[in-house]
Amino acid sequence: MQKQASARALRRAVLGLCAAASALLPLPASADLRLCNQTASKVGVTLGYRDAQGWVTEGWWDLKPRNCETLLKGSLAAQFYYLYAVDYSRGGEWSGRAMMCTRDTAFTIRGVEDCLARGFDRNGFIEVDTGQQRNWTIQLSDPGQPLAGGP
Repeated sequence: MQKQASARALRRAVLGLCAAASALLPLPASADLRLCNQTASKVGVTLGYRDAQGWVTEGWWDLKPRNCETLLKGSLAAQFYYLYAVDYSRGGEWSGRAMMCTRDTAFTIRGVEDCLARGFDRNGFIEVDTGQQRNWTIQLSDPGQPLAGGP
């Protein structure tokens, strides 16, 4: 009887140590596309990308100053993503040469052609090269400054 009680206590202790050790192990890194607003302004962000069905633009994510947001969850499926953002506090924008469709309110738009004819706005997006990484964080600094990023 004493041996059984000791064996049970030993098993519980070992299980407890295993549980504690597993809690200390690092979790697998999440693979997402994130954007960090490094400015002192509130900004609005839109994203363009190509999925299995073609081009998609989505928006708006509102980011507080010095805050980060996940734009897409999961492993990145493409090397290039496109960003257009507006500085709500001080004015200005982050824009580029890749023309895509947007609208003033929350949206998901399929296709990048004939934006105006389809009732959408048309804005230039900045190309973001993720280098085919599984996850990427875009660092947004003041308008007119280049975007920075990394895994």
